[in-house]
Amino acid sequence: MKEDINILVVEDDNSINNLIAKVMRKNHYNVVQAYSGTEALLYIDREKFQMIILDLMLPGLSGEELIEKIRENETMPIIIVSAKIDKESKLKLFKLGADDYITKPFDVEELSVRVEANLRRYISFSSSEKSNDRLVFKDIILDRDTKEVEVNGKNIILTAREFNILELLLTHPKKVFSKANIFESVWEDEYLCDDNTINVHMSNLRNKLQKANPSEEYIETIWGMGYKLKGVT
Repeated sequence: MKEDINILVVEDDNSINNLIAKVMRKNHYNVVQAYSGTEALLYIDREKFQMIILDLMLPGLSGEELIEKIRENETMPIIIVSAKIDKESKLKLFKLGADDYITKPFDVEELSVRVEANLRRYISFSSSEKSNDRLVFKDIILDRDTKEVEVNGKNIILTAREFNILELLLTHPKKVFSKANIFESVWEDEYLCDDNTINVHMSNLRNKLQKANPSEEYIETIWGMGYKLKGVT
């Protein structure tokens, strides 16, 4: 039910903040509005949100700093709405933990569709409708029911997409997944040769696994083909 979805809009421009909030409420979402990074962090500490729509140029904490704070404990999708359009800025944001990006000035219908698509993936990720069995590889334990991942005896926090990529690899341990395979399975959309998106999310996942166990390698790149679990024949 959309009425159960809470969205936090973080934007210091009153007119843009109100426009986004109006569109989201028209789509029957619950909306909380924040006008600075510091205010947003206070709301996040007090309430449970299923989506954050975030500007970058904010008083108090910047958008980038806020993403880092959020990703310490939370996995809800974060959509960036910003005038920054250069490739390096976008890649940096994806590495920090952003899920999607839309450039100002934006089309409200496109924003609505992106919100709905990201929520659909997140709700699917968060639901407990899947089997409660565990997937195990080396010292990785992935629990499909609780959505928890343990590596080398340590719990690690993954975003929904990172979790889904790891689950995909663990479910088919011998398969080599092309970037198109991964994108179409995890993003549920047509792959349009956007290598950077896959590269960034795969890099983030690998870094988190390696941080938990620096002496082990879990995912290998098969050049010209894709990715697979390392050591499985």
